[in-house]
Amino acid sequence: MKTKNKNLTTLEEFKEKNYGKRGTKKRDELEAGYESFKLGALIQDTRLEMGMTQEQLAEKVGTTKSYISKIENNIKEARISTLQRIVELGFGGQLEFSIKI
Repeated sequence: MKTKNKNLTTLEEFKEKNYGKRGTKKRDELEAGYESFKLGALIQDTRLEMGMTQEQLAEKVGTTKSYISKIENNIKEARISTLQRIVELGFGGQLEFSIKI
């Protein structure tokens, strides 16, 4: 039987302690920032898995290497139409959305 280390904290406990409960302004800002970061990381991971450079992806999508870099590094938010072009034209995939309540 494993014993729980009292010095360890779960991610949820850490976020609640430092940013408040879900629904508070500070916590909502943290969660929104994470979602933006996650999207850029997903694009970068997919691009690397496909063996593409930012320049190659940008060429397929009809944008610039700089813009792709800004999306991947969470400096610039991408429009839905741009995300659709990245996924469909750049990766040959299909963009899907879901809403969780």
